[in-house]
Amino acid sequence: MTRVLHVLDHSLPLHSGYTFRTRAILKAQQAAGMEVRGVTGLRHAGEGPDVETVDGLTFHRTRGEAQGPVGVREWREIARFAEGVEAVVREWRPDIIHAHSPALCGHAALRVARRHGIPLVYEIRAFWEDAAVGNGTGREGSVKYRLTRALENHVVGAADAVFTICHGLRDDLIARGFAAGKIGISPNGVDMALFGEPVSRDNALADELGISGGPVIGFIGSFYDYEGLDDLVAAMPRLLAREPDARLLLVGGGPMDAALRAQAAASPAAHAIRFTGRVPHDQVERYYSLVDVLAYPRKASRLTDLVTPLKPLEAMAQRRLVAASDVGGHRELITHGVTGTLFPPDDPAALADALADLAADRADWDAMRARARVHVADSHDWARNVHRYQVVYQTLLGPVPDGALSAAA
Repeated sequence: MTRVLHVLDHSLPLHSGYTFRTRAILKAQQAAGMEVRGVTGLRHAGEGPDVETVDGLTFHRTRGEAQGPVGVREWREIARFAEGVEAVVREWRPDIIHAHSPALCGHAALRVARRHGIPLVYEIRAFWEDAAVGNGTGREGSVKYRLTRALENHVVGAADAVFTICHGLRDDLIARGFAAGKIGISPNGVDMALFGEPVSRDNALADELGISGGPVIGFIGSFYDYEGLDDLVAAMPRLLAREPDARLLLVGGGPMDAALRAQAAASPAAHAIRFTGRVPHDQVERYYSLVDVLAYPRKASRLTDLVTPLKPLEAMAQRRLVAASDVGGHRELITHGVTGTLFPPDDPAALADALADLAADRADWDAMRARARVHVADSHDWARNVHRYQVVYQTLLGPVPDGALSAAA
């Protein structure tokens, strides 16, 4: 039985898109007959024991703190994290080390993998220097930006195999000069076993929020600038001109929360916009039940063109209509007019018109929902996607035929 040690930035019981993807991968590998464990780095902020079992998954924690100027701090963090990975490797003896971005995880894993002669798989979920620019914590071209990119390039070059979550990231690595045959794709996915029939509309919650029978446009997630929620708020007056009973439901919070609330309060559509704040994870389905169309108006940027998000897939799996901006990450997931609606990014008027057109075409709603769910089941179900990893693991543990990794792309 193959043993795989996953090297992670953070994990369950923390909730994030990162931890949910990790959970899905590890549970699918368990179901496929592998033994799996995870080891987290210094940035895992959760309290708990040094070895923690969550949802049947075992995670080892690396304790410590790294300080110093940019560059020095990161190397100290890598060194401490490598000690944590080393301890698990000596105890558990994995066959494969599978590190996940950011590059700090990859570097820590690389040190240990080379020391023990264990194959290293490195998986990139986003280029973290671009993510930092997108969420306002970094600047393109800065020292930290260039350092992060250089660290990433080193890990990609040294790893035995590389995965990305989408074509945009893979194509970017190939453009940097890395061999295409070394880089496979493991697309964002969902555990379809978690999604049965959609829950019934929570009428009590609808009354509490003052949402009537008109189309409800929703966003459930983190309020970062790159998500384009300001465009969604700006689109509401034009949408109301065609759909007077439409309502906008914004569930979550984040850096843009205060600015969005102020924008909404000053809008002529203020009466039609509802903010709920963050809600407990076990209550999210109640809010999903009220939404007719999940909107993802991401702004055009390097981040959004290269990276595919998880939320639209989860919405389609739950038989929700999806409307999203026409950026590269969304085009990999959604076919306009077939599995969802795409509209030009950074254009509130075009967004309003797309939502109004979708609201007016209710006759096709059920068919579009069905097509979207079939697409997710066929192309983004972890029960199927996990085999992409198995092919590469088996290749690294045995003879290496030419082009084996590109077959997993």
